[in-house]
Amino acid sequence: MDACYDLAGRKAIVTGGAGGLGHGIAAGLRDAGATVELWDADRVKLEAAAAELGVTAQLVDITDAAAVDAAAAAAFTTHGRVDILVNNAGTLGEVKPIWQTDPRNFEAVLRVNLFGTYLVSRALLGRMRMQAPRAATGGHPLRGHVVNIASIQGKEGMALAAAYSASKAGVIALTKSAAKETARDGIIVTAITPAAAETAMAKEISAERRADILARIPMGRFVEVDEVARMVLWLASDECSFSTGGIFDLSGGRATY
Repeated sequence: MDACYDLAGRKAIVTGGAGGLGHGIAAGLRDAGATVELWDADRVKLEAAAAELGVTAQLVDITDAAAVDAAAAAAFTTHGRVDILVNNAGTLGEVKPIWQTDPRNFEAVLRVNLFGTYLVSRALLGRMRMQAPRAATGGHPLRGHVVNIASIQGKEGMALAAAYSASKAGVIALTKSAAKETARDGIIVTAITPAAAETAMAKEISAERRADILARIPMGRFVEVDEVARMVLWLASDECSFSTGGIFDLSGGRATY
């Protein structure tokens, strides 16, 4: 990917960094000059992604508060600061009507997608707001950027995806709350609501389900990983300095609000 933004000197963490979307986002940040660290719970895929990208990595279960706190402390020890956090880790869960779903699966999806995003945000934001401003805009400090990967399903809901939709709606609300709490600290917190992307998660669904999702997108295709990465680059740059709490559509026209 051709880098449009200069992120030289920035320190970035990407959760779910071993997956297709996380890998693409990490590559974009690296190509723009950032020092990138991947977090993931899959050791084999994490080591492979880190080696391919030439970046550092930590094996982290983001649903474990103690593990997240330890990883955050280690990241600050290693890098000195964290300028960019991309909360990307997520899981799809069952594709069933709500009355057929397993409560344990519903809870597991919320634990990764929402509770995990909360734990990582909690651990990193508390430290980021204490670090020295890296830059300033109009005399106001800029200490960092947080980009949360939500979903168009978090805006609209979707049949057969109650857990995923609810978890991503929670990420949207979490984004807005965190943005209000850190606005005067110079931390910009935003979220993206992409339509389905061509990743491993998309391969988990049936051909019928894929056709249903595709039919909902006016542009008639899934979003490309590079398109998500490019939006993250802008949201993680100093060009994004007054949009905190913003939820950015990336749905090919699917969004109804």
